[in-house]
Amino acid sequence: MRKPVLTIFYQYDPWNATIGGIQTIIGSFIKYAPESFRIRFVGITSDPDLELRRWHNLSLKGRDVLFMPLFHLEDDNRRKLIPTTLRYTWSLLGRHLSSDFMHFHRLEPSMATWRWTGEKTLFVHNDIHSQMLKSGGASKQGGMLWSRVPKLYLALERRLLGRFAQVLSCNSDSRDFYKSHYADMAERVSLVRNTVDGELFHPLVGDKLIEERAILAQQFGADSNSRFVLFAGRLHPQKDPLLLAQAFALLKEQNPGLKPHLLVAGDGELMEPLRDELDRLGIADVVSLLGPVQQSELIRLHQCADLCVLSSRYEGLPLVVLEALACGTPVVTTACGETPKLLSESSGVVCGDRTPAAIAAAMEKVLANPEQYPASACTQDALPYEASQVISELYGQMLSRWEAKAEPAAI
Repeated sequence: MRKPVLTIFYQYDPWNATIGGIQTIIGSFIKYAPESFRIRFVGITSDPDLELRRWHNLSLKGRDVLFMPLFHLEDDNRRKLIPTTLRYTWSLLGRHLSSDFMHFHRLEPSMATWRWTGEKTLFVHNDIHSQMLKSGGASKQGGMLWSRVPKLYLALERRLLGRFAQVLSCNSDSRDFYKSHYADMAERVSLVRNTVDGELFHPLVGDKLIEERAILAQQFGADSNSRFVLFAGRLHPQKDPLLLAQAFALLKEQNPGLKPHLLVAGDGELMEPLRDELDRLGIADVVSLLGPVQQSELIRLHQCADLCVLSSRYEGLPLVVLEALACGTPVVTTACGETPKLLSESSGVVCGDRTPAAIAAAMEKVLANPEQYPASACTQDALPYEASQVISELYGQMLSRWEAKAEPAAI
């Protein structure tokens, strides 16, 4: 019997250091794919020598993958005049890439798949409708473009959702919205757990942790007793790094004895405004802007950090939270997305208000009382999201559905 084919559609180059939780999820989905499946991936490439719009037999995450790049893009960390999603969707038009299973991580590309056969699944990574409401004021600074024309997005969504056999959301509010607003397909909407790869993200302990933190302090010219606060993500209005800078300035001013040092791993359109804000606040000397980092370096940062912080306007279930917890690092977050529902009192703090003062107070609470946020409590909260287990279950369900369709009809 032939193997079922899964084709994954998303606008990134999996061999390039691109920022984003979706990319990490797709990587884990490929890494933990059982041998009973053939995997194809339709993306983009930063390699100018790679031929476009044809299949290439390549290795990714230890798996053989058929890869089709639709166009060349050197840097996907910063927005372009023509949105990458639009270019990707346009490049799919007129093609026929039917597959037993098709996974989409954005709604728009499915416009090109009207006549394609196979089971289509949409993964929803944000609470889209809250996102449009909360990003409206930021859209002029580069926030969600759909927030400028929400009625058009809702019309497009209503037209396209019916094509999907499954809509899997990592955010319970988003799931509930789809179930209530699209009652005719409510049974096809489910909550799915985002994942963290426990083989990669795990705590350092004892002398190894002390040694790595000393190396980190030396690397960034920080005091040997510095307390490291990590922000990892795209520098985008959704993540609001300018608010984080203001909160960190308050933390430093009010608690100089803690010797806090902020590590910013990521890039995006707010990089230059963030530099300007750090200079204005007078804290550039205790903030290290690292740009995009390779996964191995991100893991080290999570393991050595005293705290991971999010200042987001809206979220789904950010991967950075799961990665931090799996490394034994507590989390401070604004009250958005699924994170407040998974953190315990011993693994982090949810800010009551999205203000510099509230975020600074939450960071102080964790940094000043590390014994109240032990690594064991953090890793315990990350356990249900272990990639190998969650993804294995999803593939098992897919294989069962495929085998049921392949069985001859009973006589």
